[in-house]
Amino acid sequence: MLIPEIEAFLQCQTPLSWIEWALEHPEELLLDHANCEKKAAGTALTLMFRYPEREELLQHLSRLAREELRHFEQVTALMKKRGMRYRQITASIYAQRLHKHVAKQEPQKLIDSLIVLAFIEARSCERFYRLAPHLDEELGRFYTSLLKSEARHFEGYLRMAELYAKQPIAERVAFFAEVERDAILMEDEVFRFHSGVPAAKQGADSATAPA
Repeated sequence: MLIPEIEAFLQCQTPLSWIEWALEHPEELLLDHANCEKKAAGTALTLMFRYPEREELLQHLSRLAREELRHFEQVTALMKKRGMRYRQITASIYAQRLHKHVAKQEPQKLIDSLIVLAFIEARSCERFYRLAPHLDEELGRFYTSLLKSEARHFEGYLRMAELYAKQPIAERVAFFAEVERDAILMEDEVFRFHSGVPAAKQGADSATAPA
């Protein structure tokens, strides 16, 4: 079950055309999923070194990085079982579309970064939820098992943003919600776990119901 907080946080559901695109690219789905888990762990470690004085943040990020690496191991094990070879592929520009709006100066840079990471985790959770019913039993069960951890990561990043902000963050959350929605509904030529809608199918996919 997708938690209500994520339903309310995101401004749109994953479009049906993206789900169809994912089902047409099973190897790229798992490859990019593995890379996303690895990148999420790396991002957490980078923030630990960037903000060593933030004790609560360090503890949160340390736990998160370990869990993300465990997920990386699980995805690559599934790939090996299915005869797929892990390799590096180009990332989607979804995260770039969000990060380019992050403030350049502290302390707002940290707050914006944490909000962006909360959106990335929320969208990952939502995509696992939307995809799971369409996948084979093993992969569907695995993706369903990730819902709680992704939701916990989302909640943790948002809680850290609220903790370190000097003022309410609702306005920045609303701003990034619009940026994230636009990124999800934007056309993309190449399929990735966080890509927008397939360029050739965008016109046929007006079914982007509110989350």
